[in-house]
Amino acid sequence: NIEYLTKGGFSKIYTAGWINGPYEEWDSKKQQLERIKVPGIQNFVASVILKELENVENASQSWFEEAKLHLNISNKYPRIIQCYGLTQNPSNGNYMLVMDKMDIDLRKYLQQNHNQLTWKERIKIAYDIIIALIAIHDENAIHRDLHSGNILYSKLDQDWYISDLGFCGPADKSTESIYGNLPYIAPEVISGKKTTVESDIYSIGMLMWEISSGQPPFNYYENDYKLALNIINGMRPKVISGTPLKYENLMKQCWDADPSKRPDIDTLCNRIHQLLQFYQNISNEILQQETNNNLEKLINNTMSKHISSKLFT
Repeated sequence: NIEYLTKGGFSKIYTAGWINGPYEEWDSKKQQLERIKVPGIQNFVASVILKELENVENASQSWFEEAKLHLNISNKYPRIIQCYGLTQNPSNGNYMLVMDKMDIDLRKYLQQNHNQLTWKERIKIAYDIIIALIAIHDENAIHRDLHSGNILYSKLDQDWYISDLGFCGPADKSTESIYGNLPYIAPEVISGKKTTVESDIYSIGMLMWEISSGQPPFNYYENDYKLALNIINGMRPKVISGTPLKYENLMKQCWDADPSKRPDIDTLCNRIHQLLQFYQNISNEILQQETNNNLEKLINNTMSKHISSKLFT
């Protein structure tokens, strides 16, 4: 039951049912791999995504190395969308990634739920994304294309996952080529410099703003040369009223024009974790009233007293 879903970037996306699902564990007695077993269901069908990569007739060795990296990372770390392997479309020979199917992407989720989200919930989303990016950077990898369409949510786990590990562009791309969603691309990359881990941090800054606002950055601008030039010249989204000061400062550090001034992924994780811990200690009653400006000042003042200033400098 393969159904066309959408087209994204350089790939066509299909949904499919995987009869009996993926192999789950090694049975030492039978000396064979065993598939997932669901109690009460004999003919289990796992919902998966098939991502057909177009124009890969000249697929280079580096492309396969990158595909191998995605398989490796997704099998080692829980916050990366599980990638089970590659198959080929029998009709045209194009490669297809077999991946877990999630429920919704961050962009749609924010459009549907943003007004109901507390700051604790918003910060938790940012924290989940950063935790996932740690896994990628720890493997000396770069995502290169972080945006809200690549951040996916599982209702079952109630967690956020990173998808599309940077190789869903043309197979013959070079690291100097610009691919991705313009509002999330770091200014130095737009200017022609190589993508780096610091470029991913810039994208996190844009995602933090989107989480705070409920809208994609530069949503009312054309994704064209003028927008690219404005980003290079320092244009950033306007901070939303009511954004916690510590969150705002961290977000601005992430999108700093100077890559060397952006926090590394571990520092970023520590800071957002401290912020999340603070909000988790606030009572639900207070959280329901947190849009009040006076309360926002109180929260920021309280945090300054209770959280080490070293974490936010």
